[in-house]
Amino acid sequence: MTEKETDALERDVNPVQADREDESSEQYRMENQNASSEQIPNASGVVRILPTNSGSLSLENMQPDTRNRGKLQEQFARLTTERWNLRRNVSFNNVSAFPAMPTGEIKASSSNLSLVEKFQAAAIPTSDSHQGTEPEPVFMTKKLVVVMVGLPARGKSYISQALSRYLNWLGYHARVFNVGSMRRKLLGTDHKAKFFDPANEEGSMLRWQLALETMNDMTQWLLEDHGNVAVFDATNSTYERRQRVYDSLQEHGIRVLFLESICTDQSLIDRNITATKMFSPDYVGHDPEEAVMDFKKRIANYEKAYESLGRHPGENEFSYLQTIDAGRRLVLNEITGFIQGKIVSYLMNTHIMPRTIYLSRHGESKWNVTGQLGGDPPLTERGKSYAFKLAEFINEEFLLQGKELPIVWSSQLRRTRQTVEMIPTVNVCWRALNEIDAGKCEGMTYDEIKKEMPEVAAARKKDKLRYRYPQGESYVDVIQRIEPVILELERQREPVLIVAHNAIIRAIYSYYMGVSQEECPNLDIPLHHVFKIFPRAYKCDCELINLQVDNIYNNKTPDDTPKGNSPQQPSSRDDLHNYVSTHFEAMLDAHGNVLAED
Repeated sequence: MTEKETDALERDVNPVQADREDESSEQYRMENQNASSEQIPNASGVVRILPTNSGSLSLENMQPDTRNRGKLQEQFARLTTERWNLRRNVSFNNVSAFPAMPTGEIKASSSNLSLVEKFQAAAIPTSDSHQGTEPEPVFMTKKLVVVMVGLPARGKSYISQALSRYLNWLGYHARVFNVGSMRRKLLGTDHKAKFFDPANEEGSMLRWQLALETMNDMTQWLLEDHGNVAVFDATNSTYERRQRVYDSLQEHGIRVLFLESICTDQSLIDRNITATKMFSPDYVGHDPEEAVMDFKKRIANYEKAYESLGRHPGENEFSYLQTIDAGRRLVLNEITGFIQGKIVSYLMNTHIMPRTIYLSRHGESKWNVTGQLGGDPPLTERGKSYAFKLAEFINEEFLLQGKELPIVWSSQLRRTRQTVEMIPTVNVCWRALNEIDAGKCEGMTYDEIKKEMPEVAAARKKDKLRYRYPQGESYVDVIQRIEPVILELERQREPVLIVAHNAIIRAIYSYYMGVSQEECPNLDIPLHHVFKIFPRAYKCDCELINLQVDNIYNNKTPDDTPKGNSPQQPSSRDDLHNYVSTHFEAMLDAHGNVLAED
């Protein structure tokens, strides 16, 4: 580099000195800018990097020179690889931290280097230069454990299961780890109320060992199996135990959110006790009255030592949330982070009150017969017959039993509104419940897509969950679109009937029945059937009801084989098939997640 070029570079690096020069120095700079600038190609041609008075770099577009294209590409590759030399950090988390700028010290005198050489000198050292030194820090977001707190029969297991279901439905890897399941696995189910007495030293020691064993499994799943959120379902009834749980998780760099379920409504507690008597694995085969009596004694033993969150000064800095009386009131403390915010938003809308949810696709439409996708076609005569049968069914379920009619939700498309128009109640039409948008493929059949747009047919067959129709939506888009509907549905304390479309019912069904995102697009949701879902503490039950109206359905995806826990179809209304219970129990057994108090 010439002395004049070095002098010009020093003037740019030191703006204070440049400001003191006379006007002739500016003229000198313009005459020599070509010698002190670099050129790199961009989409429209060449960008010239020019020094400015402020010491920064400016860009000037230039016309492309095809004669030097190879040289420019080589120079661009050198500038983008050697200058910055950034290494990629891959994380299995949804959000990851990466170095934004090169780090390290400039190892040479700036007065003897060009701008490009300075950037090269400041680049992150290569892996070879780190031999014999400490390893670089790993950039990643912390895992999260939601630690449940509360007395038995306060809805902890219901909240744990619902929260895990919700997070998995959104695409996170979430799982419930229940101490009661570990107890039954290692010690069996024959544990009367005396085992849970805080004065029982042997029982207390065993319960803490079971908690440690459960935490070990949970920590291993989070750190080695790429889990995002774990729910530690146990009573965790004292400050001492919560502090020990917190310290143990902090040693692994795992964030902790305590979630306490408090209930002062005795009628709600009694209802939960009755549900426990019916569904808890601890009381299978026991006399119902004896089961209730023993469970009440167990609760009394926990009450002897119970300490609510926030009463000890040591918990003031904990992140915790208290939900009181089935979500009527919430108390928040030190809530930070995106996932914690999602959990708070969910719990602000959910509750543990029992209710029934009815799901149905619209009646047969004209495009179901022709096999065309999307659109806004009307019902066929068979579709209108189903609308009449659906109104009859709702009348039998509610009015003839002295109950008020359910809340009715539909999409804004004609075929769903026509399906519910005979039900004498207000229909709320949700745009979010509209069918998946097929974009450019709207109005086409699958055969036409395969013939005219083979790349679309192949790509969607390869990844039906994530593939987005040209100018349309994917199933992931649909799930995100109906999240507000799910939150509003969780707020409802009365029965709800939802009449929507194939993709929408698949997504809602998947949320309640714990179906993974990967399985969701392949569920078989038949026309002219009603899904009757019962959310419960330990699992969701479902009945599939055939209203006995023939239909033609030619919109089925070619080679689309139902997977996972697709609903089975009974032959008649009388043949109600509780098709999910068996599968769901098997799933919980496989994961060790049969939920109950510890």
